Amino acid sequence: MQGKDLDKGLGIKTRRTIAYVVLGIVTFFCLCWFYILFINATRSHGELAEGFTAIPSTHLFENFANLQAGTLPIWNGMINSIIIAGLTAALSVYFSAMTAFALHAYEFKLRKPIFTFILMVMMIPTQVTALGFVRLMDNMHLKDTFIPLIVPGIAAPAVFFYMKQYMEGSLPLSLLEAARIDGSGEFRTFNTIVMPLMKPAVAVQAIFAFTTSWNNYFTPALILETDKKKTLPILIAQLRAADWLKFDMGQVYVMIAFSIFPVIVVYIILSKYIVGGVALGSVKG
Repeated sequence: MQGKDLDKGLGIKTRRTIAYVVLGIVTFFCLCWFYILFINATRSHGELAEGFTAIPSTHLFENFANLQAGTLPIWNGMINSIIIAGLTAALSVYFSAMTAFALHAYEFKLRKPIFTFILMVMMIPTQVTALGFVRLMDNMHLKDTFIPLIVPGIAAPAVFFYMKQYMEGSLPLSLLEAARIDGSGEFRTFNTIVMPLMKPAVAVQAIFAFTTSWNNYFTPALILETDKKKTLPILIAQLRAADWLKFDMGQVYVMIAFSIFPVIVVYIILSKYIVGGVALGSVKG
């Protein structure tokens, strides 16, 4: 028995060691590109042309000062991106959770066809509907505004599907029945009982929705025309498309690094809810 216990202990230690090694390798490759980005942001255009080095240079503040002195309104782009991405994430997560709650909590005839239709919509690429969308916004006099970039976030089939699957495993119908017996209305039940239970799923999808909207270049490039209303991905593309006399790769790297920080901050803020939800689930299990 002692020999079997010893072999079992060694097997667990071996698997744990392998897992740590694999996670360490994956973490290294994930963080390596961030390190390269921030190293290149500290180098001048001439130094970048000479090749890569792992040692930081001294031109970070110079590159950022030159970027601010240029014609691109980078601070306006930052504020615009934060507004659009933040509101899009909030709307998509809240209304997708509400839609998933309706299909999870209520029994009606069209329940399965509606679920199938939403999944079918998820398969339609954005590029297919782009021309009609732009013409519609032009006819409604909404071009060069943030509304076409925020309001469509309410309909997010991928977020809905994730929320629906999460509810299937973590939201018992008996809990909803108990809330109704206690006299709780449907909106109150959803806002005070369902949403707190969905915190891990909400945090995950909020991060994904925020990042997707933040990195979106295609739709904002079609809708926004005024420089002061453009988002950071559009401004980065304009900076990279500058003619060779004005092109400065150091400024490009600084602007990319500048645009990454809000995404990192959002992840840091919301990641505690993901970890808390996983820990709570393991305790319940």
